[in-house]
Amino acid sequence: MHEFSLCESIVETLTTQTRQQGFTQVRRVWLEIGALANVELDALRFAFEIVRQNTAAATAELDIITLPGRAWCLDCGQEVNINQFFDPCPLCGGYQWRLTGGNELRITEMEVE
Repeated sequence: MHEFSLCESIVETLTTQTRQQGFTQVRRVWLEIGALANVELDALRFAFEIVRQNTAAATAELDIITLPGRAWCLDCGQEVNINQFFDPCPLCGGYQWRLTGGNELRITEMEVE
């Protein structure tokens, strides 16, 4: 389950930024996670609860914003939503597309004290 290592990195980043900015506690954190990022959201939430203990984020709430998979279809020249890798273009049925979004995982905002 790689969600634990993801959460370790997230909490480390939160702790570092909190310390560098002169704050003591993270109250809430917002993550953007793409639908194609291969992250199990329930597992990530569970891992966050465990990993955040005894850190500046010990009581932080986690808000997850899910972003759709996006691709540029080379066959029809349109940007389209993609639900999973190897799906055909929903507009033309072609398989020649380039992923443009939906595989990201990033901290977008945090509320601190």
